[in-house]
Amino acid sequence: MNRKIKVGLGTDAWLPTLDGVCTATKYYADIINQEYGEAVVITPKNPNAEDYKFPYQIYRYKSLFTFGEGYPVGWPFKEEFANDVINMNCDILHSHCPIATSYFFRRINRKRRIPVVLTYHTKYEYDFEARVPSKLLKARAYGMTLNNIKSADEVWVTSDGTSESLRKMGYEGDYIVMPNGCDLPIAAISDNERASIRRKHHIPHGVPILLFVGRMIWYKNTKLIFDACRMLQNAGKDYRLLMVGMGPDEAAMKKYVSRIGIADKVVFTEQITDRHELQIYYNASDLLVFPSLFDTNGLVVREAAASATPALLVAGSCAAEGIEDCETGFLCEENAHSIYTQIQKLIENKPLLERVGLKAQNDIYISWEDAVRMAYERYQVVIDKFNSTPHGEYKY
Repeated sequence: MNRKIKVGLGTDAWLPTLDGVCTATKYYADIINQEYGEAVVITPKNPNAEDYKFPYQIYRYKSLFTFGEGYPVGWPFKEEFANDVINMNCDILHSHCPIATSYFFRRINRKRRIPVVLTYHTKYEYDFEARVPSKLLKARAYGMTLNNIKSADEVWVTSDGTSESLRKMGYEGDYIVMPNGCDLPIAAISDNERASIRRKHHIPHGVPILLFVGRMIWYKNTKLIFDACRMLQNAGKDYRLLMVGMGPDEAAMKKYVSRIGIADKVVFTEQITDRHELQIYYNASDLLVFPSLFDTNGLVVREAAASATPALLVAGSCAAEGIEDCETGFLCEENAHSIYTQIQKLIENKPLLERVGLKAQNDIYISWEDAVRMAYERYQVVIDKFNSTPHGEYKY
């Protein structure tokens, strides 16, 4: 199965907006364009876009405005936009978001049927419950999203646990688990590079470094990390917590750590876009602390594994899927005391941290090259199935 294909990759946000979905879409585009044919990224307009930097086409349709950290609100209703995509003659469309992008692909399929895959990356019910003000609007948001999901010829999730979110949306159909990859290579980081993190943030030699990487948003259970760190401080344990990322709750988090008296132990680094620099942060840290129940794949867990840094995760979470306690990672309960208890034991057992970190590097790491190769092989199954099946009037 070596035939070249043209893939239209749809995402509600593209660079310079940066998040997990955008990152995944970018690696799909990069690797498809290099190895498997041609990629076209289909996304709303962004006033700060620098699309000339990419070696493949970025097709921008209308956006109404941007919000948050530069997220555009797409407006895909103009017939011209659908015709533009149809004229690209894509073999398959791959939506990475079940909202504006998937609705756009539904409009395209009303004019010409093209096979569509949807990757359901994140737990959208969190955003609906937090940001949609009324029950009526929530019901409409859930209904529209469900119809978008059902319109795909095949639904992919990045972990088995993500299916719970699909079911909450009302989706009862089948799905395929298609994991995301990791772009950080398995690489040796020098002692001087590791020491540079301590110098930069004035962390004395021997003080354990805890790490969180992700959006600064409360529903990633960051408050539990802070409360566990307060318990560490009360127990007389020295440490530093590096918070890598940015997000809408960052200011509130800084106020909270100040209020509970651990501001001198917590460093907010802002977003680190240089991937090698980020890998140094992983490698310099003793433990990634990631108690999020929101994340569907836990990409940061694999990024940490690339640097042989183990992760502390909530048992039963999607991020902990495939993790064996004290073998390829560490598991805790979803409360601050459990996180504190585990951290306290682990920072005093450096050999265990190193052994589990190396086991994670060997057993759970998956590159983006491997992930996209699996997706490419599945694309061809979807295309062949689509082409061998008669299609009546499009119902969505």
